[in-house]
Amino acid sequence: MSRIAEVIVLAQYADEVMEPLTRPDDTRTWQGVFHEMRAGGNWGFGWGAEFTSLRTRSGLLKDLESLPWPRPETVQVLIHDEEDDCFGLWMIHDGRLVEIPLPRTRRAYWKGPHDEKYPPDPGILNRTDCGSIDWPEETEGGDLTRPPAW
Repeated sequence: MSRIAEVIVLAQYADEVMEPLTRPDDTRTWQGVFHEMRAGGNWGFGWGAEFTSLRTRSGLLKDLESLPWPRPETVQVLIHDEEDDCFGLWMIHDGRLVEIPLPRTRRAYWKGPHDEKYPPDPGILNRTDCGSIDWPEETEGGDLTRPPAW
């Protein structure tokens, strides 16, 4: 299923940690590479990647949270799925990358299959201050039984 997403990783002193992710690696569960962002200076601490389908990004967050970050408190992962109104923010808390709730946003999940044929649905992050939203049919509080999409 085609669903484009942009991912930005920000982290201080993480050049060595991120370097292997700038090269293709068929052993990873996710497919793609990150590109260093160094606009106009020597203080690069950001990397970006684009994913073109749900399958190519499965396992990305789990892989990122397992890396030996020199300063895990500075790790921020920004994710913008093509259906989202804005980037979502994930940060490391207690060794796991968790989504940080943003003011005036809500993530909704559709009911539906999730197995080998259908990757997990990442949901859609909508701004709640931009007019009415046609929310998808969902279980109360979102489909919390769904495995993490990223």
